[in-house]
Order: sequence, then C-alpha cells, then structure tokens
Amino acid sequence: MAVIHHTTLTPTKLELLTSWLPTRPWYRAGTAGPKLVKAGGFRLDDPRGEVGIEFLVVTDASGPRPAGYLVPLTYRGAPLDGAEHALVGTMEHGVLGRRWAYDGCHDPVMVGQLAALIEGRVQAQDQNISDAPDREVTASYTGDGPLPTDFTVSDDRDGTLLTTSQGATLRLNRVPQPAPDTPSTPARGATGRLTGSWQLPDGTRTRGTLAVLHSGPTA
Repeated sequence: MAVIHHTTLTPTKLELLTSWLPTRPWYRAGTAGPKLVKAGGFRLDDPRGEVGIEFLVVTDASGPRPAGYLVPLTYRGAPLDGAEHALVGTMEHGVLGRRWAYDGCHDPVMVGQLAALIEGRVQAQDQNISDAPDREVTASYTGDGPLPTDFTVSDDRDGTLLTTSQGATLRLNRVPQPAPDTPSTPARGATGRLTGSWQLPDGTRTRGTLAVLHSGPTA
C-alpha cells in the first residue's frame, strides 16, 4: 500500500509537464506553452512498494478550447535502466529526496499493474489519500487468461498504443473525451476497458474512457 506524502516537490509535477507535454504527438494546443491545472486521476500500488504509480489527468487552457490529457507517471528513487527516452524529469521530494519521473507507459511496473487493474485483480487507489480505493475508476475484461505485458510502445496523434507480439493492443486515450453515459462493458470488438472521472474547467465532474484493450489483431 503506497503512502501519500503531503510534502513539497521541486519542480512540481505540473511544472515538469509544462515542458514535456508539447513534445508529445498527441498534444493539441499551440506553441505558446500549456497552462495546466490538475483535474483528477488515481494511483496504483507497486506490490514491492518501490515505484510510485500515478495516472494524472490535467487540463490545458492555452488553446482555443480547453483540452484534457491523461498522463500516467511513475516515480522512482533511481534511474530506470534503458528508459532515458521516457524520462519526464527529476524532482526533489521533501521526504523521499530525488525522484525520477517517467512516462509510465515505458515502465514495466506500471504496465503490469495496469494489466492487473483491467483484469480486476487490483483496485485503483485514491490520488490523495493513503489506503483509500477510488470507486470512480472502473474496469471491465472479457478475455481469457492473464494479459501479456511484453508491450512495445508507440505514440501517435490519438494517444499511446501498447502492442504485444501475440497481437494484443492496449490504446490509452491521451486526450480523453467526456462521455458520462458510456456503458461499463467493453466497446464492440474490445475485450477490456478502463473508465475514470475528472473535473472540467467549469468545475463539473465528467467520465470517459481512458483505455481500451483488444486481445487480438484489430482491423
């Protein structure tokens, strides 16, 4: 069970993302630089208690219309070997010291726990309170057996695609769209789905699909 430390971070997560988000192909705003606000998210526990795992949703008001972004991050006490390309930045944590923040899609600990969440083997945790499940995060899975986790990662304008050699694909909606009436079962042709909630710029809560799984090749 991860312990949430209410302490200082230098730079803050939003300051790190202000520099990192514009480098992503799925970033939708202009060149002036994002104006970010935390809008929601949740955490997952690392079974070994070594890696922090957080799914952040931030909103950006710098473009003509506010946009929301899903940013899975992992926080480590030492660099992750072979993941220099996925480093978002480093921070000084008031309790834990230096932390290396990574795009979680490239971190095997996060990928394994995300698969467990979709399968229903673990529970999403509150973003700000220790040992408190986040009941707004729901997952569904209709596949057979455990999900493979040997994903390769690619980004495009629509988000991040995690693909295995067996043909399974997990699409993260990096720019999730509000769809509060979306059913909890997987979409047609999908075998898994992850749904969560976040806050819109006007202060209202909304829900939407964060990730969709296909267990075989998609058309």
